[in-house]
Amino acid sequence: MDRIDELVRIINEADYNYHTLDNPTISDQEYDKYLRELITLEEKYPEYVRDDSPTKRVGGKVLDAFEKVTHKIPMMSISNVFNEEEIRNFDKKIKKDSISPEYVCELKIDGLSVCLNYENGKLVSASTRGDGIIGEDITNNVKTIKTVPLSLKKPVSIEVRGEIYMPKKVLKELNLRREADKLPLFQNCRNAAAGSVRQLDSKVAASRGLDSFIYHIPNPLDYGILTHYEALKFLKELGFKTNEESRLVKNVDEIIEFIETQTDKRKSLSYDIDGVVIKVNNVKDQVELGTTSKYPKWVTAYKFPAQEVLTRLNDIIFTVGRTGQVTPNAVLEPVIVAGSTISRATLHNEDYVIMKDLKIGDIVSIRKAGDVIPEVVEAKVDRRTGEEKEFVMATKCPICNSILHKDNVIVGSYCINPKCPARNIESFCHFVSRGAMNIDGLGDRIIEDFYNYGFIRRFSDIYKLKDKREELILLEGFGNKSVDNLIENIENSKSNGLERFINAIGISGVGAKTAKVLAKKFINLYSLMDADYDSLVAIPDIGDILASNIINYFKDTEKRNEIEELVSLGVNICYNNTTVSSDDRVNGKKIVITGSFPDITRDEIKKFVEDRGGITSNSVSSKTDIVIVGADPGKKYDDALRLNLTIWGEKELKELLNE
Repeated sequence: MDRIDELVRIINEADYNYHTLDNPTISDQEYDKYLRELITLEEKYPEYVRDDSPTKRVGGKVLDAFEKVTHKIPMMSISNVFNEEEIRNFDKKIKKDSISPEYVCELKIDGLSVCLNYENGKLVSASTRGDGIIGEDITNNVKTIKTVPLSLKKPVSIEVRGEIYMPKKVLKELNLRREADKLPLFQNCRNAAAGSVRQLDSKVAASRGLDSFIYHIPNPLDYGILTHYEALKFLKELGFKTNEESRLVKNVDEIIEFIETQTDKRKSLSYDIDGVVIKVNNVKDQVELGTTSKYPKWVTAYKFPAQEVLTRLNDIIFTVGRTGQVTPNAVLEPVIVAGSTISRATLHNEDYVIMKDLKIGDIVSIRKAGDVIPEVVEAKVDRRTGEEKEFVMATKCPICNSILHKDNVIVGSYCINPKCPARNIESFCHFVSRGAMNIDGLGDRIIEDFYNYGFIRRFSDIYKLKDKREELILLEGFGNKSVDNLIENIENSKSNGLERFINAIGISGVGAKTAKVLAKKFINLYSLMDADYDSLVAIPDIGDILASNIINYFKDTEKRNEIEELVSLGVNICYNNTTVSSDDRVNGKKIVITGSFPDITRDEIKKFVEDRGGITSNSVSSKTDIVIVGADPGKKYDDALRLNLTIWGEKELKELLNE
């Protein structure tokens, strides 16, 4: 046991000196000798194998799936800035709070965020960022990364965060091997790192040569650390690999200077970066600045200008949007831009195409605006052969063939035919929206594309998209996993309650609240479909016009047939909301919810309150009974104070939720 302990110490120290400090202290031959001896002893005396043994780094455990992990402290995203003006505006906002800031500038490593937890100096868990609240347990794979200490140099219990990445050299060597084995190549270091960390077989992760930089302690004050720069030093003392390029700067001019220096050095680095992270140094200032519902206010990331690549403009096609606007779209020879394969890009309107002087057949440069949306930058006029075709704007609607109306005030060409099928796009967007069927992954733009490509023409077609899986995978921005996730989300929406379905189908004047009232009253859709005028107007808040709208909607044979089709596809039309006994604290009370809450969304609070007889509202008035206030509440909180209303904070909310 003593010898095993000694060998673990020798090898872990050698790993730290070699991989973290880039300063080898023993020869490869000595390292191999010690490792062989340790393996032999561990095989002979398995009861003495330590959790922080370097033999754990070779992997070997195979999982069926990754367990979900809830982060004790949320891993929030950070805001982005894209130019010097926005950097200076960030600095002004910080100073507006009477803070005289120093900043720490760090390289934004292009990899995968990771959260590491240590107890008494021993690594006990590692997880991905996930959605910021819930990540995946990747402990077995992270243990194979030699720059991640299995034991710290001090026996502290601590949570730290950083980035797992793949060095450029490793990616190159890995792709050479994959090419020889006729396997698909990794497109960039970030995708390769993310794919490697999420291998169920930790031996695969161990073979991928991953590395790490650790740069954050989420609760530094608990360790007596008062600045972020001190936190970086403390992380290094514990044995973590930190990025040596990080700098403490005094003002915004030094930030700009740091960015210019790193922009020049970017290509010579051994790892990929996509920007510079700018953090207020003083931890107490960070606490005072706080967060929005999405981002910490004390940090932002400058993103490098988008990468541009060349490809051919094969065609320009036309699509119709929700407002009837007809938009030209570039059909491109598929090309990889910033790690994604791009084959289409919007060209906005006729004037945009003319201004860019684009011709079909041109070689064009493409970039991702904000590293997200594909954009055609320009045509390479010097590459023209004379065989290019002139662009001609559509004069008729590509869907209904109506003559287009050209609007000179709002630039663009529009189909003004009220019966144009493409105008139905808006109803599809509502059908899948959060307050209706709540199908994640079907945003407005995707609905528009699916409609224009002919995949959906009726609500029921959404539930038949699973039959078009192979066609969907070929579309820009889609792959096996994203399509499978979308199909799963669509299937899950079938079990939604009746109130969501009533809201989704788009009866004029019936929104989420009225839909819930109707669902509770009629229990199933068939009862509502057969309801007469008197039974409808007898319901509070349903008057003559709304009752007539409901009756006329269900008189439409096409609409009734479509509902029957949805039912045959398995969509629920019964009220299946869990009935909860009323709570005197909220029953019959008018309640407004404002601000953000760390462990629950406003929609979840709203549902909780309504299930117990409360009535929620979006605006504060003298008739409001209770205002539930979270972080950054804004004007509604001010109104509540002015009107001397009952205000609940997190304490009162937790009491309600817990009970």
